[in-house]
Amino acid sequence: MRRIAVINQKGGVGKTTTTVNLSAALAAAGNRVCVLDLDPQAHATTHLGVEPNGSSPSVYDVLVGNKSIADVRRQISDNLSLIPSDINLAAAEVELAGVVGREVILREALAADTGSADYLLMDCGPSLGVLTLNALAAADEVFIPLQPHFFALHGLSKLLETTALVSKRINPGLTVSGVVVCLFDATKLANEVLGDLKSFLDRSRGANVPWADARVFDTRIRRNIKLAECPSFGKPIFQYAPNCPGAIDYAALANEVAGRVVVEPESAPAVASEPASTPAKRSEQTVPVEQAGELATV
Repeated sequence: MRRIAVINQKGGVGKTTTTVNLSAALAAAGNRVCVLDLDPQAHATTHLGVEPNGSSPSVYDVLVGNKSIADVRRQISDNLSLIPSDINLAAAEVELAGVVGREVILREALAADTGSADYLLMDCGPSLGVLTLNALAAADEVFIPLQPHFFALHGLSKLLETTALVSKRINPGLTVSGVVVCLFDATKLANEVLGDLKSFLDRSRGANVPWADARVFDTRIRRNIKLAECPSFGKPIFQYAPNCPGAIDYAALANEVAGRVVVEPESAPAVASEPASTPAKRSEQTVPVEQAGELATV
């Protein structure tokens, strides 16, 4: 199972949108996918049509109440499940303050889980507190959604510093796999920011840092109003507007993440909209590469 933490301490950059829609695209391609909502705002939970009312078991009960992952996991469709969040999770930072080993509670809970999945995507809140540390301690990989603006690069340095500390002290296997460019407009500024980011990552090749092999994913998630609308309907983009640019882009990103050959986003096939109990078939233009699951280098 690939455990992927989707992290950026800056809000509004597309973390939840990426977690939910990338998960839906991977599930529609036949993979078993679990979304773990680690944000007290519970946006990923709401996005998948589950009401975070605080009365049903959630990831809070795993971290604080000693419940198992199986006790709180919900099945959204045949291939997609959810470990929900709710507002109670906001109290976890305080309640875990004096707990020994609080950074690895989630990792231990996942290790004890008998359920199986091909992908676990963790949606983290806009902070670098104990909840995010739990995600980093449990993850194998980090995806960083990034809006291509100047200040985004400043925040990125702090996030990379945190991953380096976690890798050194808690989770030696942690790597930063890639940067997902979200809310993309083909402007001169955006291209300059991406150029600076790629140059920085290129200079890190061979260094003893978690992002030494990180890449900027080729797929750009274009700014699209349908991506902003679909959470209010409790649906991923593929059920809400399967032919819009946002669906096309996330289908292409899923191909990249799975290590398959990617067609250009402008012509990439959207994942078909089907009933929740029936995963969509793989696109005919999705071609397996020799080493499935391995990310190509930039």
